[in-house]
Amino acid sequence: MMNGKNPPPTTMELFRGLPQEDLDELDRIMTLTTVRKGKIFYRPEDAGDVIFLLRKGVVQLYRISAEGKKLVIYTLRDGSMFGETSLLGQRLHNIFAEAISDCTICVMNRSDMERLVLSRPKVAMRILEITGNRLRETEEQLEALAFKSIPARLAALLLRLAAESNEVVGLTHQDIAEMIGTYRETTTQTLNDMKAEGIVAIGRRRITILNKNALREIAEQ
Repeated sequence: MMNGKNPPPTTMELFRGLPQEDLDELDRIMTLTTVRKGKIFYRPEDAGDVIFLLRKGVVQLYRISAEGKKLVIYTLRDGSMFGETSLLGQRLHNIFAEAISDCTICVMNRSDMERLVLSRPKVAMRILEITGNRLRETEEQLEALAFKSIPARLAALLLRLAAESNEVVGLTHQDIAEMIGTYRETTTQTLNDMKAEGIVAIGRRRITILNKNALREIAEQ
């Protein structure tokens, strides 16, 4: 369980602005766990009555096809929440959750989260915002897979992962390939093309964006 040395993740948008008494209650009902890099900590057969709050680290949610192909649905970072569909009576259908880096995760059971949502409308509204944003991201991903070229998909992904910074850290070329629905060799070649044009620099599990405007132009093709 969490204790005074491990306060609730108040930096998470979900809990920002809550009064201290609410944070103390979260301290009581949340379980804090560490998940090592490479560990699959949620599988399709697991019970879907918990909500995960990613305090620190990177997590991939993905599905495996009948042929064994991996399709990454989301890549989540510090402050993200997943499993919230259990509040709607739904499970994480056919979803695997894997730690891409060492992660610190807070876990709440469905009943505790339901009580928090019912008593704190602000939290309920933030959950709706998170769910809406995730639905939009899914629609954009489906559109990209259906209509965009591989360079455009890759450029859009790099821009999204880099956010306010200029770096994408911790992902292999295989990870990136699975996120844009292509092969590792194709991803590597496309990255090398971008490198040759001076758009990105490539290191070990690190991609530095050198020219965001050029990357945006590719993403919009």
